[in-house]
Amino acid sequence: MCGIAGIIDVSGRNRPAPAGAVEAMADAIVHRGPDEDGFLHRPGLAFASRRLSIVGLADGRQPIHNEDSSVSVVFNGELFDYPEKRKELEGRGHRFATHCDTEVIPHSWEDYGEEFFPQLRGQFAFALWDGRQRRIVLARDRFGICPLYWTQQGDWLLFASEIKALLASGMVEAKPDPRGLNHLFTFFALPGPYTCFDGIRLLPPGHYLRIQLGALGETAQISERVYWQIDFPDRGHEDYESGGKQLADGFEEVLLGAVTRRLRADVPVVSYLSGGVDSSIVVALASKVRGTPIPCFSIQIARPDLDESREATLVARHIGVEPIVVRCAEEDVLNNYPALIRAAEGPVIDTSCAALLMLAREVHQRGFKVALTGEGSDEWLAGYPWHKINRLLGWLDFVPGLQLSQLTRRLFVKMTGAPAFTWDLIRRAQKAVGGHNGWLDLYGVMSTSKLRFFSPWLLEGMEERSPYEELGFNPERMKRWHPLNRELAVGARIQLAGLLLNAKGDRVAMNSSVETRYPFLDEAVFDYLAKVPPHWKLRGLRDKALLRVVAERWLPRSIARRRKAMFRAPFNSFQLEHGPAFVGQLLSPESLRRTGYFQPEAVEHWRTTFPKLRRGMPVRTSIEMGLVGILATQLWHHTFIDGSLADLPSLAGGNRQSAIGHRLSAVGQ
Repeated sequence: MCGIAGIIDVSGRNRPAPAGAVEAMADAIVHRGPDEDGFLHRPGLAFASRRLSIVGLADGRQPIHNEDSSVSVVFNGELFDYPEKRKELEGRGHRFATHCDTEVIPHSWEDYGEEFFPQLRGQFAFALWDGRQRRIVLARDRFGICPLYWTQQGDWLLFASEIKALLASGMVEAKPDPRGLNHLFTFFALPGPYTCFDGIRLLPPGHYLRIQLGALGETAQISERVYWQIDFPDRGHEDYESGGKQLADGFEEVLLGAVTRRLRADVPVVSYLSGGVDSSIVVALASKVRGTPIPCFSIQIARPDLDESREATLVARHIGVEPIVVRCAEEDVLNNYPALIRAAEGPVIDTSCAALLMLAREVHQRGFKVALTGEGSDEWLAGYPWHKINRLLGWLDFVPGLQLSQLTRRLFVKMTGAPAFTWDLIRRAQKAVGGHNGWLDLYGVMSTSKLRFFSPWLLEGMEERSPYEELGFNPERMKRWHPLNRELAVGARIQLAGLLLNAKGDRVAMNSSVETRYPFLDEAVFDYLAKVPPHWKLRGLRDKALLRVVAERWLPRSIARRRKAMFRAPFNSFQLEHGPAFVGQLLSPESLRRTGYFQPEAVEHWRTTFPKLRRGMPVRTSIEMGLVGILATQLWHHTFIDGSLADLPSLAGGNRQSAIGHRLSAVGQ
C-alpha cells in the first residue's frame, strides 16, 4: 500500500496550491511509502503519492496515467485481479506502460467512467483526475480497508490517507469535534464519517467523492456518492437448497481463491498467526498455494489468561514452520500507547492495538512488507459472543407482545448501577439499524461511560444524539434481512471499518510500512457467505459453523473447533505503582479541566473504586473501558491539540513551515 494526499482549488480560479504544501503533506506520511514519492501539478490542483513498492517495483512510480496523460491517478492499495483486468483492457486496445496494478484504474475509467467502481476488486483509496471532463474522484474500497480523509477549508479541498498529512499542509487547524468523541464512547471505534477533528471527515466504505470543476470562475460541484453497500438476501431467500458439504466445498473454493490472489506480489508475503481458526486457516491455505510453509508472526501476551502462543505454535508445527514470536508485557502496552495514538490519530480503547503495533514493527525489522491476516471472518460468520447472548435473550420473547428480553436488559443495567439512557434514545438506535441488534447490547454497556464521565457541556450536546443515525444505514432494507444478518452488517460498518481495519489494521501496520491483506474481505468471499443460511453461521450457539467444517480439513481438530477467544492485551495502568508519569499527568484534575471533556471528580472516584471491583464483573469492564477511553482521549488531545498536558512529545502547534524546514533539512543531509 501507499499514501496519497492532495489539494484542490474549488473556487474556480485555478489557483496553484500554496508553495510546498503538498510536499509537506507527503512528508508527513513517509512511513506509508518510504520507497518513492511522486507529484502531479495541474492548474487548480496538486496530488502527492508516497509509495510502498510491492507490485511493479521498477516502473510503478505514481502518478500513473493513461496513454495521453489525460487521466491521472494516485493510488493506495492493491487490485488483486490486475493480471486478468490488464489482459481484458489490452484486448480492448489499451496500451500499458508499467507492470503496476495502479494502471488498471485510468484505463478502466476511460472505458466505463463512474460505472467502473463495482468492477474494482481489492483494497484501495485513490484520487483520479480526468483532464478532459475536469473531474476529480476520491474513492474508497467496499469494506474500508484503506483510509481516506478529506476536509474543505474555505475554497480549498484537501484529502489524504492520514490526518497528519492534512495538518501538515498548514491549511487545516487541529480542533476537536465532540461528535467523534460521541462515536468513540459509543462504539469504542471511529467508523466515520466523523472524526475527532472538527471539519475532517472520513470517506465511508463503498463511497466516492465527485468534484466537478466548472469553467473559470465557477465554483466546483462536490457530491458524495455510494457505489456499493453491504446487502443480504431477503429473509428466507438464502441458499437453503445446498447441503452442508456443498456449502463447505463452495466456501473452501472461494476462500482458497482469495488467499491465492493475496499472495500476488513482487516481494515476499508473510502471515500473522494467533492460533485462532481465522488466521490458522489463512496460514494453512497460503502454505498450500505456495507449496512451502509461509513465514508466520505471532504475539505472546505475557499473562496466562491472555496467552495464545501454545495454540499458535501447534498450528505452526502442523504446517511445518517456526513462528517468529513477539512478546508483549503489560508495560509494553502502556509504553507504546503514545506511539499508538500518534499512528491512529484518534483515541484508542482496545489495548491490543498496541501489541499489533509491536507486531508490525517486528515484521518491518525482519525486512517484510506484506502480511496476511484473518480479520473479517467474525463479521461474516457471527464470531462474537454477543451474537450468542442476543440469541439467548431472544428466546425470552416467546410471548407475543411481551418483550421480556428488553426488560431483562434494562434490569441488568440497573443491577450494575450504571446510569441508563432514555427509552426514546434506545428506540431510535433500534430503528436506525432495522430492529434490535446484538451489537446494541455491547455498545449500550460502553455508552454508559458518557453518562458517568462526560462533562456537562459535552453531555448536553451529545446525550440526545444517536450515533447510529449518523452511519448511513438503510433500515428499511435491513428489516427484510434475517436478524442475524442485520447484526453482521452493523458489525461490519462499525467494528470492522472503525476498529479492526483502522486502529487495529491499517494505522498500526502502515506506521511500520507494512501492508496487511485480508482474504476474508475478498469480494467473492463476502458474496458467497451473504447467501449462506444463517444457521450455518451461528448453529445453535456454535459460532462460525461453516468455517469450522472447512477448517477440520486443514487444521488440527482442537484448533478448528476452538472457541472464540477475544484478542486482548493487559492494561492495568490505573493500579501500577511505578507506571509512566504521563498517566497521572493526563488524568490529573488540572489536565482534565484544561481539556474540559470529562468530570475530574468522577474520574478520580472511579480510578479509586474500580480496582476494588471483582474481575469479570460487567460493571468493572464498563468502568475500565471508560477510564482507558478517558486516558486515550487526553493523550490524543495532548498529541494533536494542546501539548501541555504531559511530559510527552506532541505534534500540536506544528505547522507547514516547520514541516517544509524538516524536508529541506533532510534533503540537505
